[in-house]
Amino acid sequence: MAFLICLGRLFFIQCFRNRYLILLAQKQQNLYIRLQPQRGIIFDRNLRPQAINVPSESLYAVPREIKDKEPIIEKLLPILRTQPYSYMGTYSINLSDKEKESYLREKLDSNKNFVWLVRKLSPDAANMIKDLHLPGLYFIKESKRVYPNRHLASHLIGFAGLDNKGLEGVELYYDRYLSGDNGWGILLRDARQKKLGIWKKLVLPSNGYNLVLTIDEVIQFIVEQELDRIMEKFNPRGASIIIMNPSTGEILALANRPTFDLNKTPQTDNKIRRNRAITDLIEPGSVFKIITASAALEEMIVNEQDKFFCENGEYRVANHMLHDHRPHGWLTFREIIEKSSNIGVTKIAQKMGSDLLYKYIKKFGFGNRLGIDLPGEIPGIVKQPKQWSAVSIGAIPIGQEVGVTVLQLVSVVATIANDGRLMRPYVVSEIQDGYGSTIKRFYPQLLSQVLSSQSATRIKEILVGVVENGTGKLARIKNLRVAGKTGTAQKIEANGRYSHRKFIASFIAFAPADNPKIAVAIVVDEPHPYYFGGIVCAPAFKNICEKVLKYLGARELPAIQLATKDTVKSF
Repeated sequence: MAFLICLGRLFFIQCFRNRYLILLAQKQQNLYIRLQPQRGIIFDRNLRPQAINVPSESLYAVPREIKDKEPIIEKLLPILRTQPYSYMGTYSINLSDKEKESYLREKLDSNKNFVWLVRKLSPDAANMIKDLHLPGLYFIKESKRVYPNRHLASHLIGFAGLDNKGLEGVELYYDRYLSGDNGWGILLRDARQKKLGIWKKLVLPSNGYNLVLTIDEVIQFIVEQELDRIMEKFNPRGASIIIMNPSTGEILALANRPTFDLNKTPQTDNKIRRNRAITDLIEPGSVFKIITASAALEEMIVNEQDKFFCENGEYRVANHMLHDHRPHGWLTFREIIEKSSNIGVTKIAQKMGSDLLYKYIKKFGFGNRLGIDLPGEIPGIVKQPKQWSAVSIGAIPIGQEVGVTVLQLVSVVATIANDGRLMRPYVVSEIQDGYGSTIKRFYPQLLSQVLSSQSATRIKEILVGVVENGTGKLARIKNLRVAGKTGTAQKIEANGRYSHRKFIASFIAFAPADNPKIAVAIVVDEPHPYYFGGIVCAPAFKNICEKVLKYLGARELPAIQLATKDTVKSF
């Protein structure tokens, strides 16, 4: 009878429980391990590394192997107290000792075969923990993302998280190229869960591709150095500078202030990490007068010598009194732009009409995303003529009642420099494999022909006059013709009125005027005590331009062929 019962039980196990027991045995004997790929390296245009990987070790525990957890917690806490990274749902540097102790106890009390304790330890901390020989604690080798230049181009490069997934900048935008594909393996264990060092199956990871940026590390450093000078001298809330190659749309430098250390992103506020050059709206002020002037010349509504009476500084538009920063009488069209007369530009716009002005605002790319390969770009705000009020014809032509980005401003001046051709801005020139072979190349893309080359040349000469004779005199460079436009915009207060205390200073320019190599936009938010674009930003352009052109003279930018499959696109 006992024999029959045993036989029946064995029959039941063999026929009805075999699948369950096979899976249970596999779970006990086989350890599935995910093999992490190496994230691709990010280089500048001259193949100087901007984001690299270094080996690091991560700590995990097998709670089922740990009988007495309190001594382990007591020994780990002093070591982990200074660790900036951990797998706690947040970063350990932001947690109190009590919270860290609670976290460790919660993890070690779980009845699991695997729990993360700390990810990507420093070498010193890993060695200290290894020396303790604590039972149930093990290490896994991982790669840690490191940014050797720390603050340099931080908003453009962005950063990757603990799992090496891109979270901002090109790290996020090109994550599918950089991240690679995970590998996996099944490692055999004995009945006591000890690893036998024998792989049952193994699929190696596929490492990510490398990125080659359009930015130049040297030019980026020059820009950031000048930004630091602006922050120290004028104490603004923030500032942005973009340098673009006008003939291709390549971004040679992009920087914002405040900035942050890419190796310490958990310790910085989200507001600091945003790329304000493409995510923040500003009213452009007088730099927007380039649009009005370009449209008037292109449509042959005026010529350079046409004269307008500027009402000695006061001009009523509907129920609003428009002022110039200093009174002017009769001025030629050229002098209106050179001296940045609000009244003169408004009279030109009135002669042109709202529909025509709106057409050119859109042709220059305002109210649309330019398509830069960075996350977070906004289109800005441009009202259609049917939404304009009676005073809009006196506000929009001089850069009020519109919202733009710094990227759009540099594209405007680059379009003038590039004989009226608007190019798509981009920050990555090619994608390479680990051997340096090109996987994908990005070419300049023409978005639209905004102006004829003749009109663009005429505007160039007027902008040269702004620097030589007008509001941009502090940007003059000896023996070099520079073309630019200053701007000073009032910010809007909480009550909806324009402030008389808060301003945005700006300067957009290109050089050399006869053979443009760089287009630059400089925007400074609430500088003081001085707030005029010609005082705050024009000298910064001069400093940047002298250094960058000297550098480029020794290292000329390579000529790049225009994309053939991407034909002219209209906004």
